Amino acid sequence: MLYIVSTPIGNLGDITHRAVEVLKSVDLIACEDTRHTRILCAAYGIKKPLCSYYEYNKIVRGEYLLGLLRGGKTIALVSDAGTPGISDPGFNLIRSALDAGIPVTPVPGPTALISALSASGFPANRFFFEGFLPVKSVARKKRLKELAGLKATVVAYESPHRILATLEDMREVLKERPVAVVREITKKFEEVLRGDAGFISDQLRRRHSPEKAGLPVPMKEGPRPEKAGLPVPMKEGPRPKGEFVVVF
Repeated sequence: MLYIVSTPIGNLGDITHRAVEVLKSVDLIACEDTRHTRILCAAYGIKKPLCSYYEYNKIVRGEYLLGLLRGGKTIALVSDAGTPGISDPGFNLIRSALDAGIPVTPVPGPTALISALSASGFPANRFFFEGFLPVKSVARKKRLKELAGLKATVVAYESPHRILATLEDMREVLKERPVAVVREITKKFEEVLRGDAGFISDQLRRRHSPEKAGLPVPMKEGPRPEKAGLPVPMKEGPRPKGEFVVVF
C-alpha cells in the first residue's frame, strides 16, 4: 500500500490525526528532504525510517521504493509541505505504483493552492492551477497571455527568486487586472497582498530596498558620484523569502 499523506504547509498544528496515525503505522516514509520531515516526525513522536525521494533521484529511488511496495511493504509518501504529487516528483511514484497494481490511497490535508485561493477573495467555483510559471521572461509572458484568456481564476506558484520579475511581466501583460499574492501561509508572517501586479511589485521592491534592510550603499572608488552629477549606485536588497502563490 502507498499512502499519499498531506503534511503542514507551515504550521505544524495543521496535520490531521489520521495522517499521524498512518505515518506511525507504515514501514517507511518517503520524503523530499529527510531533515525537514524529521522535524515533523519528532514533533509527533513518529519513529519510522525515512528515505529521500526528490526530483534528482526519482528514477533510481523510485525503482527501489516500487520494489519494496511489490514486496508487501507499506510506504507513506510526503512532500516538504502540503499534498504530494502537486508540483513535486510524487506523481512519478504514484503513477508507477498504480501501473504495478499497487493500492494507492490519499490521506487528505493541507495544500498551498487551495489555502491561498480561499483567502484571495477571487471566485473559486471555477479555477485553473498552473503550477510554476515558465522561468524565462519571454515564455512567461506568452503563457500569461494564454492564461489571461481563461474564463476562470488562475492559481500559480512562484519562487522568491523570480517573484519580482514575474510581477513585472504580469504588470505588462495583465495591466490593471486584480491580483493576489499570498506568502508564508499558516506561518507567523502570513500575508496576502492585493492590487494589480504593478502595485504589488512596487510594494515588494520598496520593502526589500537596501535602506529598508539597513544595508550600506556601495560606491565605486574615485570621485563621489553625486559630485559628478551621477546617480549613486545601489546594491540590490535581500530578495523576498518563502514560496509565493499568485492568484488572478
